[in-house]
Amino acid sequence: GPQSNGEWVGKSSGRGCERPANRPRLGCPSVADGPMVVYTDGACLGNPGPGGWAWVVPDGSFASGCDGKTTNQRMELNAALEAIRAFHCPLVVVSDSTYVVHCFRDRWWENWLRRGWVNKARKPVANRDLWEPLIDAYRGRDDVDFQWVKGHSGDRWNDEADRLALEAASD
Repeated sequence: GPQSNGEWVGKSSGRGCERPANRPRLGCPSVADGPMVVYTDGACLGNPGPGGWAWVVPDGSFASGCDGKTTNQRMELNAALEAIRAFHCPLVVVSDSTYVVHCFRDRWWENWLRRGWVNKARKPVANRDLWEPLIDAYRGRDDVDFQWVKGHSGDRWNDEADRLALEAASD
């Protein structure tokens, strides 16, 4: 079972996974305590292959889900999207994915929108079906920040998100 003492929220899913009937809205800290911090991670057994995503709040709630045939990048995007959807308060999303963090830090998404979802090389943006709802969720509020953490570096909560994502991928 999970090492976190928190509440397991459930699994969202892709192909081959059970899907919950609804997505809970979770409690947030008081404004004085600052933003909610949530760690996210994605994992894939083979790339492509069965994958899992997870988010975890330090000493709090967590969720995970899987997709029967996916890529690591898609699971990283799913983890961030599900975390943003779960919390309706100021949020810091901590990820070891430069793919996710740099998109927001360096505002890649603004150019994608301006260019009609093509990248600098004039090729269609990969994983648009996940980027689009993630960017929409981000743009729909002004209280989400992204922070990078080095993966597998001994950060307790990044390691926990990784463990939960791998567990989901193995389901």
